[in-house]
Amino acid sequence: MKADYLIIGSGIAGLTIAIKLAEEFPERKIIVVTKSSKEESNTQYAQGGIAVVIDEINDNFEKHIEDTLICGDGLCDREVVEIVVTEGHKRLKELIDWGTQFDRTADGTLDLAKEGGHSYHRVVHHKDETGKEIERAVLVKAQQNKNIEFLDYHFAVDLLVADNRCNGAVILNEKNGQQFSVYAGFTVLATGGIGQLYQQTTNSVIATGDGIAMAIRANAEVDDMEFIQFHPTALYAKSEHTFLISEAVRGFGAHLKTKNGHRFMFDYDLRGELASRDIVSRSIETELKKSGEDCVFLDCTHLEMNAFQKHFPAITQYCLLQGIDVSKDWIPVVPTQHYLCGGITVNSFGQTSVENLFACGECSRTGLNGANRLASNSLLEAVVYAHWIFCFLKNKEIQLVSVLPVLKEKLIESQVSTEFINKRDRALRNLIQQNVGILRNNEDLERTKRQLVLWQEECKTIAKNHNLSTEFTELRNKITVAISIVSASLSRTENRGCFFKEYITFVMF
Repeated sequence: MKADYLIIGSGIAGLTIAIKLAEEFPERKIIVVTKSSKEESNTQYAQGGIAVVIDEINDNFEKHIEDTLICGDGLCDREVVEIVVTEGHKRLKELIDWGTQFDRTADGTLDLAKEGGHSYHRVVHHKDETGKEIERAVLVKAQQNKNIEFLDYHFAVDLLVADNRCNGAVILNEKNGQQFSVYAGFTVLATGGIGQLYQQTTNSVIATGDGIAMAIRANAEVDDMEFIQFHPTALYAKSEHTFLISEAVRGFGAHLKTKNGHRFMFDYDLRGELASRDIVSRSIETELKKSGEDCVFLDCTHLEMNAFQKHFPAITQYCLLQGIDVSKDWIPVVPTQHYLCGGITVNSFGQTSVENLFACGECSRTGLNGANRLASNSLLEAVVYAHWIFCFLKNKEIQLVSVLPVLKEKLIESQVSTEFINKRDRALRNLIQQNVGILRNNEDLERTKRQLVLWQEECKTIAKNHNLSTEFTELRNKITVAISIVSASLSRTENRGCFFKEYITFVMF
């Protein structure tokens, strides 16, 4: 297949770029590849909202910039932060024009929430399902463009790169197992995060780091991979399925407490529950290690319950299904993997170090987040960078490679067994959960890296002699990304933001 633009991923980042290109160039072909249904992405799981300066009387750009820089713990690119923050209101207007319904007050103005790390109410939201509403609206908008072709249930296996130029990707049809090439003038990776490396994550089941792994194999630069953000308050459950209790619940006034009722956050930070996510997560982890308990609790019982239930209907309902009445019961919560602050290194136009390859959204490293992402800046970053990628591409001529390489067929011995993949995947997720979490140390990281390298070599051998399924390629991708995370963690010698490494002193007897 041929396309002018190939976009891998159907979240807010990928769809925004697709819409803009389709409207600017109705005669050009855009292919959007997604390994699940087009509706499935990390975007739709974003509860909180999108941070934008709206009330310029009490708030301003400089306050939002400063909040972002403080949260990023000295590693943000200030120029990038300024661009993203000051463009926010334009991109928000675009989402509204495309049909996104954000909550409003009685007088019709946008209802603004406050989240941890923010000095003012500036989070625009749709109840507690903002991402789901944005995904709905942009998907409807994208499907109105006849020059956008969606390839649902198609998996991007690898990028087609020659002489440091990306010419498209190898795609696997998940329904019939056939591989084929999509050649494109420009390719955009918008593949989301890496949550499924962990036993517990707030991410979608499709967040297996595929775009980052493909970029690594294509020798694209990646950076800040050690900065893994853990959301402080996921609902505690003895299962792998994790339900997020939004940051905005603490912004609404909920209190974090130990089992004994001690409101402990002020022991760690003057901002209490509204400290940044890295501080809240580490504080909870420290409390759990001290007490030996499995979880802490979020107390909402003192809040005005009608307003709470109106603002957080999905959270209220889900808790009720789990036997938790938020008006009477405390919500058991634990920190859970949530967001990758690093990723594929890009410039201000989303360009990677590989020619004609772009990255956008959570899989990219723009310099906005630094060592820790400020709450609700991720959707903002996605739409701003999607716009800048579009601005760059609209002035570029399409040049497909003149001689297209033929995808080599190989003799297939057999399919990799599901039992093997599941066993190895469980071992991988357990290893990463235990050794690459909120608190890390060099001894565990070194041991983890040795194991990962062995598994990587094992995957290379298997790939030569077996048909590549989606599940096996996801496993291979997760191992590739895990090695990058562990290597970056070993290299970092100072604790910043959401990265914290314990230095173990060995005592000789």
